[in-house]
Amino acid sequence: MTEPSELIDLTARQLLTGYRAGTFSPLDATRAVLARVEEVQGRLNAFVRIDTEPALAQARAATERWHAGEPVGLLDGVPVSVKDTLLQAGGPTLVGSNAIAEKGSWHEDAPSVARLREHGAVLVGKTTTPEFGWRGVTDSPRTGITRNPHDPARTTGGSSGGSAAAVAAGAAPLSLGTDGGGSIRIPASFCGVFGLKPTYGRVPLHPASAFGTLSHVGPLARDAADAALLLDVISGADQRDPTALEPPAHSYAAALAEDAAAGVKGLRIAYSPSFGGQVAVRPAVAAAVRAAVTRLAELGAYVEEADPDFADPVDAFHTLWNAGAARLVDRLSLEQRALIDPGLREIAARGARLSALDLLAAQEARIELGRRMARFHRRYDILATPTLPITAFEAGREAPAGSGLRRWTGWTPFTYPFNLTQQPAATVPVGTDADGLPIGLQLVAARYGERAVLRAAAAFPGSSRR
Repeated sequence: MTEPSELIDLTARQLLTGYRAGTFSPLDATRAVLARVEEVQGRLNAFVRIDTEPALAQARAATERWHAGEPVGLLDGVPVSVKDTLLQAGGPTLVGSNAIAEKGSWHEDAPSVARLREHGAVLVGKTTTPEFGWRGVTDSPRTGITRNPHDPARTTGGSSGGSAAAVAAGAAPLSLGTDGGGSIRIPASFCGVFGLKPTYGRVPLHPASAFGTLSHVGPLARDAADAALLLDVISGADQRDPTALEPPAHSYAAALAEDAAAGVKGLRIAYSPSFGGQVAVRPAVAAAVRAAVTRLAELGAYVEEADPDFADPVDAFHTLWNAGAARLVDRLSLEQRALIDPGLREIAARGARLSALDLLAAQEARIELGRRMARFHRRYDILATPTLPITAFEAGREAPAGSGLRRWTGWTPFTYPFNLTQQPAATVPVGTDADGLPIGLQLVAARYGERAVLRAAAAFPGSSRR
């Protein structure tokens, strides 16, 4: 008999294999995951809400389907958590804000959550986020500080920090996150798990993000293969999102299996250690990323050091981000505005002072950046960079102590450019520093190039539970 402690170490694919063989059931796995959630919640604060009874009911139904030989979908009986910026029917979506009332009619699923239900996933709970997902660390006026499983004194990063911490801690092998400037990749890197921001529109989003087309929905998982499976489930059109792409022409999980024989052989990879000297990267991070890129070369990829041709687009990003914050706050009453995070209120005020010309200039910069990256990817299949130039710092801060930085974008220069370009970008764990804190390698492909990103990421082993 498989012990509960062993079940929480399994990937989604391993759980499905066990269900198919009758070795254990979705109910066994869900009970083990819920026990783990309860065990780590007090230490990590990764969950806003734990849906124990609904999850057990879903797991019982999945167990009956497997016993009858009639599973539904691709994730039947697999425990999954959902970031609390995504609607989930049956309970409130509070987005880390005291300005949102719990009472109300919470009857609608976001498109990605609806797809999880259709595929039989067991929804174990909602994970923490900074207020409205506005910054790259996960603490909020409503839920407090979310902490890193590798060291609870450190931040998870954000804004999908609860999701990353949950996966890293064994509190469900899969989670849904969102990424507007690195919000999947930042916490996945800090917590040592796999995170993928797909091409914009690959996963439909409703309601639309206040941050507009910067915001993507994607998977956090133990490894690339599990992420590919979840991406198969959540990809595709939804009439509520007119910007969503049509369903992909192939299964990402099947494509990854097809690519396994060749691995990374023949992939053309550009390695940019510091964006041409624009970013100061901590030595331990630089060494781990360089070793990972060397591994790709040893496995048969064509690797050369090459930098994408662009200057830091942070000004354009700030213009669009702050304008989104201003629009978000503008929808709130005066009473609600008094309750929100002072930092969010500050960037919203900056956004409110922007002109139409400012926004158009930012859009022009965004388009030019996209053109430059499109040209770059004519030569290279993958751009490889550090995900972040640092490892996780003290929890409860927006920027590392002593850095002189006020805002999260000061230490995330490798992530937000690819929200502007809407390219697929993933982070994969490639080692730890002297303090045992995870280091991530970022892999970026041309738009619609999720298959290439997953293929390159599969060269690295997945994370293990902390």
